[in-house]
Formats: sequence, C-alpha cells, structure tokens
Amino acid sequence: MVTRRVVAGYAAGSVGTGGFGVLPGLVLAYYLTDTLGVAAILASIVVVIPKAVDVVVNPLIGAISDRHAAATRSRTRLMWIGTGALVPTFILTFATPTGLGPAAAAVWVLFFFTAGALAYACFQVPYIALPAELTDGYNARTRLVSVRIAILALTILVVGAGAPAIRDVFGGGPGGYLVMAIAAAALIAAGMAAATAFAGTHGRARVAVNATPTRQRDAFTAFRDNARYRILVTVFVLQALASAVMLAGAQYLATYVLDDSGALTLLFVALVGPALLVMPVWVRVGVRYGKPAALIAASVLFGVAALGLAGAMFGSGPWIFALVALAGVGYAGMQTFPLAMLPDVIDEVSAARGRDQGGSLSGLWTAGETLGLALGPGAYLLVLAATGFVSSTNDEDRAQSDVAIAGIAGGFSLLPALLVAVSIVVFLRYERAPNR
Repeated sequence: MVTRRVVAGYAAGSVGTGGFGVLPGLVLAYYLTDTLGVAAILASIVVVIPKAVDVVVNPLIGAISDRHAAATRSRTRLMWIGTGALVPTFILTFATPTGLGPAAAAVWVLFFFTAGALAYACFQVPYIALPAELTDGYNARTRLVSVRIAILALTILVVGAGAPAIRDVFGGGPGGYLVMAIAAAALIAAGMAAATAFAGTHGRARVAVNATPTRQRDAFTAFRDNARYRILVTVFVLQALASAVMLAGAQYLATYVLDDSGALTLLFVALVGPALLVMPVWVRVGVRYGKPAALIAASVLFGVAALGLAGAMFGSGPWIFALVALAGVGYAGMQTFPLAMLPDVIDEVSAARGRDQGGSLSGLWTAGETLGLALGPGAYLLVLAATGFVSSTNDEDRAQSDVAIAGIAGGFSLLPALLVAVSIVVFLRYERAPNR
C-alpha cells in the first residue's frame, strides 16, 4: 500500500519534469528565431543536439542509479545532483548576452541547454524508475501514475500559460526571457526536491546488496530482446514527438494564424485543462478495459483532433480551441498508460535477468522521451524552413507568405496526426508480443 505522503511526493516530481519538459519545447525555438535572430534551420539543430546526447548518456545514468540502489537501497543521490545543477544551467540558457550575433548566440544556447539536459537526466532517470519500486500492484501503478500525470497537466497549464505571461510583463526580449527563466527554475527545483525527499527515499529496494552490477548496455539488450519493452519505448517516443511538435507550434499558431500572441495562453488552457477533468475517467477505463486498450482509445482521440486542426491552413476560428481541447483529452491518456505499463515491463525484464533493471530501462526510456521532445521542435522548425518562414530579432513579427502560414498550421496538425497514427500501428503488436 502506497501512503498518500509518498503518492503526493512522487506526483510533486512532475512539477519539475513538466516544467523542464514543457517550457523549452514551448519557447526555446521561438526565443532562437524571434529574439536572437537565429535562422530556423540552425535553430532546429540547437534544440535537437542536447537531447540527442541523452540517448547515449541516460542509459549510463540508469546503470549508475541501479548500482547505487543496490548498494544503498536508495536512488536519491543522482536526483539531488540533478536538482542542484539544473537551476544555473536552465537560467543561463535564457541569459544569452545581447552583444552576441545569431551564430554565437546559438552556440551559447546549445552549450547551456546541453548542460541543463544532462542535469535533468540525473533526476529524471531514477525518478521514472521509482513506480516499479513503490508498488507491485498492476492497477495501483495506474493510479500512482495518474496522480503524477494530473499534477503534470496542472504544471503544464501553469508553466505554459504563466511563463510566457511573465516574459511579456517584463517587456519580452532578452530581459523578459531571463526573468521567466529564473522564476521557472525556482518552481522546477522545488518540485524535484519534494519528490526526492518524500518519494525517492521510499522505493523498496528489491535487489540484494552486491548484486550483479547493471551495465549501460543492459537497456539496449532489453530493447533488442524484449518485444514489449521495444514496442512500448517506440510508441512513447513517437507520441512524445507528436505532442512536442504541437507544443512547439503553439506560439507560432497564436501569433501568425490567430493573429494574437496572447492566444497562446488560451491554447494551453484548451490543451491541458480537459486533462485535469478526465484523468479519473481514464483511470476507470484502464481498470475496466486494460491499459493497452485504453492507450489505443486515447491515441485515436488525439489523432482525430490533430487531423481536424489541419483546417487552420485555410482559416481560423473558435473551433481551433475546441479541437485542441479534444486533443487534450487524448493527450492525458497517452501520457498515463505507457508510464503505467513501464513498471510491468521492468518487472518482466528484471525477473528474466535475475537483477533489478529499473534504472537502466528507465534511462533508455527517458533518453527516447527527451529525444522525441527535442526532435519535435526540430521537425517543426524544418517545416517552417521548408515553407519560407522569415526569422526576426527582438520579437518583431515579420510578415509571412501564405505558404509559410500554411506551413505553420500544417506542421501543428498534420505532422502530429501522422506520428500518432504510426504509433498506433506499432502498438497493435504489444499484446501479442512475448513477455520475456
């Protein structure tokens, strides 16, 4: 039985993961192209490289976390290191000196965003491993993760709406982004610290002291040999990529299609608000019909809504917010069920290997997720570059061609719909896959 204190502590971690996950995806591309004057094609490289590094580093962090858990019955050391290091690196990402040209500014952001991504991984990898250690219950894990996702949705709503508002209140431009980063870093660190203090110390260490050490390659071996793990990781990455594309496009859609940069707040309320209301419904659906069926239903809902948003290529209206809200209902389920199934797969792999694999498998999982979240803005920026989007400095909105406007709307809708459709096709093999 997981106590309410531990559930609340674990959920608090989503304040940190949600803040770091949503804010760079929401504003970093726009910061590069419309404040620093970085060309869209170069900006796409800057936002992708830091997270691509995670593909190599996160499994190593997971292996270190497993070794530490085996020796000390705790995963908190790396979580505290990540919490402390994230604050300065996150702030410096948005503290680009004003005298730098676009190319030098891109290098500055690349360096500090990479450092911030590594700090984030030190927290996120052991954090994702915790549900497998906090409870054995199949449905209890869904409930545990659902509370976390509810807090995640609330965080996305607060950060997604509040951070740009803080930026704008302080005049936008470099100064506004710096104040925004300081406020966000404080919130992110508070959530991470709460999770480390109240949940990180309560994971049940199921491995013996001096057990066979986990190796960095164990996660890649599991990805190769365990079909369920491979399918689940692939689906989660594709869906993270889809949501990241939509996230990156929201500011552009508000500014250039809805003709109101402030509409970004309403778009976020429409996307995340429904998730807070329907989470208990998704939990009941998962318990009654099973996690796999519930994930398919959520994915179809998100994909249909995204496809409908392609109409923004031809015109705008209140219907855009309604379809974004429908996508938000699907998004809530897409976040909940893969994370609720991951501990079940970790148990399968750990039993087959005879040693705990939670950190190692979570390391590759978070590497894939962060890569998907980075590739989303990168892919969206490539669409903008291909359709002739014109970058600017100091938040001066440039007139865009009709083709560029179509690219802004089409990238926001058609690309996420396609990615989710592919993820559904991949996931249909999950229940038929051998559980070893």
